[in-house]
Amino acid sequence: MPVRSVVADVTDRIIRRSAEGRAAYLRRIEAAATAGPRRRGLGCANQAHAFAACLPGDKAELLGGDAPNLAIVTAYNDMLSAHQPYERFPELIRETARRAGATAQVAGGVPAMCDGVTQGEAGMELSLFSRDVIALGTAVALSHATYDAAVYLGICDKIVPGLVIGALSFGHLPGVFIPAGPMTSGLPNDEKARVRQLFAEGKVGRDALLEAESKSYHGPGTCTFYGTANTNQMLMEIMGLHLPGASFVNPNTGLRDALTTEAVRRALSITANGNAYTPIGRVLDERAFVNGIVGLHATGGSTNHTIHLVAMAAAAGIKLSWDDFSDLAAVTPLLCRIYPNSKADVNHFHAAGGMGFLIRELLDGELLHEDVNTVWGSGLRDYVQEPGVGPEGELVWREAARESGDPKILAGIATPFAPTGGLKVLDGNLGRAVTKISAVAPERHVIEAPARVFHDQAELQAAFKRGELTGDFVAVVRFQGPKANGMPELHKLMPPLGVLQDRGQRVALVTDGRMSGASGKVPSAIHVTPEAADGGPIARIREGDMIRLDATAGRLEVLVDAAEWAAREPAQDDMASSQFGTGRELFRNFRAVVGSAEAGAAVF
Repeated sequence: MPVRSVVADVTDRIIRRSAEGRAAYLRRIEAAATAGPRRRGLGCANQAHAFAACLPGDKAELLGGDAPNLAIVTAYNDMLSAHQPYERFPELIRETARRAGATAQVAGGVPAMCDGVTQGEAGMELSLFSRDVIALGTAVALSHATYDAAVYLGICDKIVPGLVIGALSFGHLPGVFIPAGPMTSGLPNDEKARVRQLFAEGKVGRDALLEAESKSYHGPGTCTFYGTANTNQMLMEIMGLHLPGASFVNPNTGLRDALTTEAVRRALSITANGNAYTPIGRVLDERAFVNGIVGLHATGGSTNHTIHLVAMAAAAGIKLSWDDFSDLAAVTPLLCRIYPNSKADVNHFHAAGGMGFLIRELLDGELLHEDVNTVWGSGLRDYVQEPGVGPEGELVWREAARESGDPKILAGIATPFAPTGGLKVLDGNLGRAVTKISAVAPERHVIEAPARVFHDQAELQAAFKRGELTGDFVAVVRFQGPKANGMPELHKLMPPLGVLQDRGQRVALVTDGRMSGASGKVPSAIHVTPEAADGGPIARIREGDMIRLDATAGRLEVLVDAAEWAAREPAQDDMASSQFGTGRELFRNFRAVVGSAEAGAAVF
């Protein structure tokens, strides 16, 4: 099926822009590919080390067999609710491999931090850099050259992008991503948001806030709002690295286990040992990344992926730009209403038809490339189905729903919620930035007001508590970019700004930090680049300067006389508070070499 002209044009220009880098990447992975089990290329002592601790049957298979050996790269820990279910996955994977006459080993573990735990704390300044640490850890895990394919166990914000970057450095190996699923629905999201705002206003105490949060985040699985973690899952499916319909099945269920075992069988079937060789470096091509961006817009997904997708693509020799995101946004309608864009959570989305329905609508709307490689087969049309459990507990497949189960949550291509998903790129004399307006009231798409300048979110919170944030204003929170302090998410800003907006003030946020996909109802220009610590124009803003954030026209400007603006010296911040403590001193070199947000904020 053809795609719309804008989708085709954006894809073609990405291909042209990436031609040299992509060709070099493909040459590298082709040179690394081998026929037959990879362990045969190792010396005898090397092989002996690799299977010394295996069970006798596995050792015999590895010693003399021709079957593949599967690497398990896991981000398991039991502090992170989304990853706790992974505790039992390695044994399930090993047993499945044995039944298929193959072997599987945990190749390595990578860190998995919870942004919900570190939000507003010093540890959040390690969050974005943890993505690149995970990529490095994945490379270390796979460096033993004894594996024929890999399965990747990861879900949350930086973990999936890090695993993808690491996997692409071993792009000759097939790879399947195995999710664990979202927790069951708890306290409704609108009630959680209501209690948060009451706490910010001082109308309820910490006991009420903690009770509400505990009822929201109450068990194993991914948080159910549509932030970066669940956007990751959507991306892995629409880009062909999950099994169809696997993203949003709850943990510790028969269907979840059936999907996991089938994912293992699929990974074993697409190695170079057989006839269906499907290396991950070939799956993630330019068309797959365009499909991912379209999915991001159609679902109103996390703005973090304007950073992560760029970094992931670069690992495959592909150059994405924010202009690609902007042009695809202009033709991609919003088909989903998931919190923070409505009361519904991802469980409701899944029940309404989920990924199978969404992919069909986007394919039929000529917005996705159908002719792509996937781990499931040839073409994205294979993903227009959903899994179930048969009478014997076996995995069965049925056609995806043709009608939405709840049109208030999931819409068809002919009746979208909005013409676009609300993600826009802003340009102007303050640089470039990203904004997401899907949850912002139309009358707030343009804000012009004087600047209130802060150098961290704690300063703004303190000013709010002192009652100093009166009248209309644009909060400028700077020195929050990757070079300054690792670009932490700044969600502690949203409750006070939301309170002020509800009081009738016209407020907005401009920052070189991050706000993820759950930034909500306050207009926000985020990821401003160049950042303040890199000499960006945001460092020249002074208290009281008129700022114009125009999401309609895609402009971000300071309304200061041009000659005066050019003559200004940028503000300085020694960022001393971000240099030490909570491990931050270990990331000094990361801060020194990290690229800009628009380039993926990567250290590679």
